[in-house]
Amino acid sequence: MKKNLVFFCLLFPITIFGQGKLYTEHFRPGFHFSPAVNWCNDPNGLVYNNGIYHLFYQHNPFGNVWGHMTWAHATSKDLIHWKHLPIAIAEEKDTMIFSGTCVVDKNNTSGFGKNGIVPMVAIYTGHIENKNQSQHIAYSLDSGTTWTKYNKNPVLDLGKKDFRDPKVFWYAPKNYWVMALMFPVEHFVQFYSSNNLKDWKHLSDFGPAGDTSGVWECPDLTQVPIEGGKEKKKWLLQMSMNGTMQYFVGEFDGVTFKNENPADKIFRPDYGPDYYAAIAYNQLPTAHQPTAIGWINNWNYANDIPTTPWKGAMSLPRTLSVKKINGEWILIQKPVEKITTQRKAIYKDLKVGFKNVMRLPITSQQCEIDASLEIGGSAGGLRIAAGHDHYLEIGYDTVKKVLYLDRSKTANQSFNKNFEKMNRFEIPYLSKGYIRLHVFFDKSILEVFVNNGDRVFTAQLFPDEKDNAIEFFSNNGSGSLGYCYVYEIKPAW
Repeated sequence: MKKNLVFFCLLFPITIFGQGKLYTEHFRPGFHFSPAVNWCNDPNGLVYNNGIYHLFYQHNPFGNVWGHMTWAHATSKDLIHWKHLPIAIAEEKDTMIFSGTCVVDKNNTSGFGKNGIVPMVAIYTGHIENKNQSQHIAYSLDSGTTWTKYNKNPVLDLGKKDFRDPKVFWYAPKNYWVMALMFPVEHFVQFYSSNNLKDWKHLSDFGPAGDTSGVWECPDLTQVPIEGGKEKKKWLLQMSMNGTMQYFVGEFDGVTFKNENPADKIFRPDYGPDYYAAIAYNQLPTAHQPTAIGWINNWNYANDIPTTPWKGAMSLPRTLSVKKINGEWILIQKPVEKITTQRKAIYKDLKVGFKNVMRLPITSQQCEIDASLEIGGSAGGLRIAAGHDHYLEIGYDTVKKVLYLDRSKTANQSFNKNFEKMNRFEIPYLSKGYIRLHVFFDKSILEVFVNNGDRVFTAQLFPDEKDNAIEFFSNNGSGSLGYCYVYEIKPAW
């Protein structure tokens, strides 16, 4: 039965299930990517090739929980509208297909290209449960639709049970490929080089550093621009651990990464509970700002979230840069500009004061909110999914000097005890005057970009359909809106 199902899933695209009907379910996001059916987790192999953005991702073709890890595949021309394609790289025998990278081997360094066809090469972890993790490659000669596994896999095997998630990119100054690989338990990243994607030489290690409270996974090393620094750039190293992420900023010379942020401080790309395994696109056009996508879920309750027939989604693509603030390199993230093409203006207000609570004369569970807020009381901010004593609160506490996200009053939390416990997330933040909250609310997903993206919160919530009001609040004092724009966001499916 399993063999027949594998053949069925490989032969036919996921769209056979009726994409239009599927994308109308309660909790189904409308402008975030989600698989048509079944489980997904980490984005893999993000690569741009001939005008097409490729998204591969961890997927279970057989069920709506984690298992049978396989690379599924989708493509887009604008990072908003996605087309499902057949399964790319399937689990085989006892080897699951874990996370990794895809590159376009333009110079055919691998030798996989034939008759002038440029190969796409996937580099991924082959996972044998509780036994071994090693690095494998596969290649495609039809733009990623079908794949052939290299007949001499694995290409890198240290005989370890935990050794995974290769991030590979071309390092032009030294004319070779660089691979970042994670030693999850030991808390360090190892860097390798290769001339052909098959033979790898160890270069250096980075770590332990920062947050070592959980296993390290999914390294991503990307060069990003400095805001206001003309054409100057820094290297951004991101990684994931136990439901959260951290980043380092510094220099990479093709051999060694050196962190330039304070060694005793932890920096996170996202301070909410539901952003994980983010990686940046490979081989974007020169004028294209570095862009990353992360998985929206949390390993503490991921299998139990109340969505069917799919589970898991991807974040909005985020452009990446860094900025020096108070002597520290801060990651700046912004939603990809193309999302504005999905907008329809439904509300606007300028320079309005209020006391306690101001509920807007519109309702929505699928919208973009861009507001500038001055808080006069002890705390203030924005509430979405409000109604029937329910809401999610995004706010700033002027006494504690913290930004926070609180979902403790949202509906439908009892599916998992960890979800009920993980309801408030806050970070120290000094705010002067107005705070800008740029919010994307998509049925069961919330992404909040604060003050032009120097802090970000991502969270899942599962509101009742009638919990659709939007309101601003200011506790123990008056508040003021500099501006507020609300847009309905058209579904991308």
